[in-house]
Amino acid sequence: MAWDAHAANTAVANVAALYNPATTPYAALLLHAIEEAAPSLSVTVRAATVKDDAEIELVMAGLAREERSGLLVLPDIFTNGHRDSIIALAARYRVPAVYPFRFFVAAGGLMSYGIEISETFRRSTVYVDRILKGAVPADLPVQTPVNFKTVINLRTAKALGFTIPPTLLVAADEVIE
Repeated sequence: MAWDAHAANTAVANVAALYNPATTPYAALLLHAIEEAAPSLSVTVRAATVKDDAEIELVMAGLAREERSGLLVLPDIFTNGHRDSIIALAARYRVPAVYPFRFFVAAGGLMSYGIEISETFRRSTVYVDRILKGAVPADLPVQTPVNFKTVINLRTAKALGFTIPPTLLVAADEVIE
């Protein structure tokens, strides 16, 4: 199966956003933003709430039965902790998945788009330094991430039988071969 986001007959059209509601209190905000963007990408989005590996497998099996389905893994401590299971089940059920962090792709996931966690920690040290020198935390400016990276795992794409469009490969910040 060739997966090409630009080809109408194989493009992902149904996306499940995977997360655990107990560990993702901000999920409604993320889902709202994703749902607003979905029509411009010709996709529908639905929440896929899970609490354990068995529920993750049910979501994956359901996606495998649908045509043109894909998975978007939301950033949360649960999905981080269950990353190996999520990646393995996405591979078993041949579900194209986009993850929030590079470490998912390094562990065998297909693709990620998100911030570089280590950069966030480095930036936080500036805040710690300023607070230790007497700054009032409430007076410090809020910082938002400025660098978002796309990482693609070509070994995983090949194992799944997916063809990543050359335009996406060129645009990626990192390609794992």
